[in-house]
Amino acid sequence: MDKYRASAHESEILPNLLGLTDAAAIGLAEFEGFLRADILLTEDLTPATKFTLKYLLDMHRLALDHLYTFAGRYREVNISKGGFAFPAARFLPASMQQFEQEWLHKPLPTDQNDLLDLVGAIHGELLFIHPFREGNGRTARLLANLMLEQQGHERLRWEIIDETAFPRYVAAVQQSGLGNYAPMQTLIRSLYPG
Repeated sequence: MDKYRASAHESEILPNLLGLTDAAAIGLAEFEGFLRADILLTEDLTPATKFTLKYLLDMHRLALDHLYTFAGRYREVNISKGGFAFPAARFLPASMQQFEQEWLHKPLPTDQNDLLDLVGAIHGELLFIHPFREGNGRTARLLANLMLEQQGHERLRWEIIDETAFPRYVAAVQQSGLGNYAPMQTLIRSLYPG
């Protein structure tokens, strides 16, 4: 799967704090950062944990601040992927405030199916907004897993979304942007191991 397309003066290799110029090395550094964030956030997860914009920004910062200066901040560039343009960067602060009000402030249901549906809608909305320059999918997947774990449920089996299932995943994100969460909710339910 290709990286994003941004303005012509930006290369596929993002400038980074480690001076890495090899895509595989950058991928490994990103993976290690998200693994570290996953471990630390899981250890700190309690029933009182509030999933807010601050939490989301802190999660992104924790995962990528060893690598990118933009870690924990909204992207300042317009990006597209596979011919699909994500919402413009200038609207991100307002879009994320609305996302927090409409989605993150909802109490997490105790019923498994209701929880999976809410997590699916939140996941789809967050990916449609695509607030970060890099790490959107991993941040959204980690958030979904933490929400489920906080309510005593198992993590999702994201590995099921392989190259053949990925187009369905992208289509579900695009439908979420139109307010149709059913495709993402169905997909999220299919990833639940229970």
